[in-house]
Amino acid sequence: MKSKYYYLKDRAILLRKDGKTYSEIQSKLNCPIPKSTLSVWFKNIVLSEDQKQVLKNRVTYNINRSRKLALATNRKKRKQYLKTVFDRIRHLKKLVEDRDIAKIVIAVLYMGEGKKSNCSVVFGNSDPKIIALFLRLLRHCYKIDENKFRCTLQCRADQDIKNLEKFWSKTTGIPLKKFYKAQIDPRTIGRPSKKPDYKGVCRIDYFSADIFNELMKIAEII
Repeated sequence: MKSKYYYLKDRAILLRKDGKTYSEIQSKLNCPIPKSTLSVWFKNIVLSEDQKQVLKNRVTYNINRSRKLALATNRKKRKQYLKTVFDRIRHLKKLVEDRDIAKIVIAVLYMGEGKKSNCSVVFGNSDPKIIALFLRLLRHCYKIDENKFRCTLQCRADQDIKNLEKFWSKTTGIPLKKFYKAQIDPRTIGRPSKKPDYKGVCRIDYFSADIFNELMKIAEII
């Protein structure tokens, strides 16, 4: 019994010989011919090397095109998803305007990245956003004497220290004259950096035993 698509067989074979893929043939004929049917029709077709190359190129092109479309679709979906996340938590920004809540955030950050066995505030991180957040909240919650700040960079041997200091000075709002001599990790000597965006570790010192002790106590009670 002939397939209901049999009347399209000759045209399909011509398209196949022209190097068209199964999907392209279905599209050209505007008909959802099953791939199993197409496979039977094409089993005796002998393609030349040029035809095989054309077909291979088309398959590769279609795969790459599909991947790009999928990536674009996924990026769009992720962008929409992240917007919904932002919309549902955007009110939290106002909460940290409350100094008591902001102090809790500072204490949590300090428990993760701060020095505990000390009599002053010492906080370090390689992420500029973390450093900027810690300092913004610290300045928001306490009456800060900017002269009590010091900054030390811990970096790799092949990094440009002057540029790093300028970057971190801008990020922290701490003038360059308040920077201690940068500390170079001796293990990195002769070993080129693999991450061009790495800015080293920025260590912040703020000479206040009172703030340090308060952060420790906040950590205890929460």
